Amino acid sequence: MFDLIAEDVGAAGPLPSRQRRGHRNFLSGMAAEAAVARTYEAAGMVVVQRRWRGRSGEVDLIVRNGAEIIFVEVKKSRDFARASEQLRPKQMARLMRAGEEFVGQEPAGSLTPMRFDVALMDERGGIQILESALQAA
Repeated sequence: MFDLIAEDVGAAGPLPSRQRRGHRNFLSGMAAEAAVARTYEAAGMVVVQRRWRGRSGEVDLIVRNGAEIIFVEVKKSRDFARASEQLRPKQMARLMRAGEEFVGQEPAGSLTPMRFDVALMDERGGIQILESALQAA
């Protein structure tokens, strides 16, 4: 009788369609980040932070592989090509600044080995990880 999903109903009733879409996108992004985190963990790496937020911005995942710190931006879309198109130059610059801010807290500071990966997820749950996808200019 009702087509509403429990998560689509707020205290004041059903959410407007734009809010519902935003909420679903948020949940979809969280699920994508969790799947990507499991991929890194299956490769023997340790996820040290999820959605780390600093003054410079947010990093979806921060992974440690031995002494190396890997900053991961996760993008999900219908297919890998569309997911890769979502990463804009301004966002790449923000991610790199946030990474520099994070390693400033590490014992070796800016000498900490690090890389910036982009993890793409398609609508079927396939994952492509582009290692060292972002380079400092």
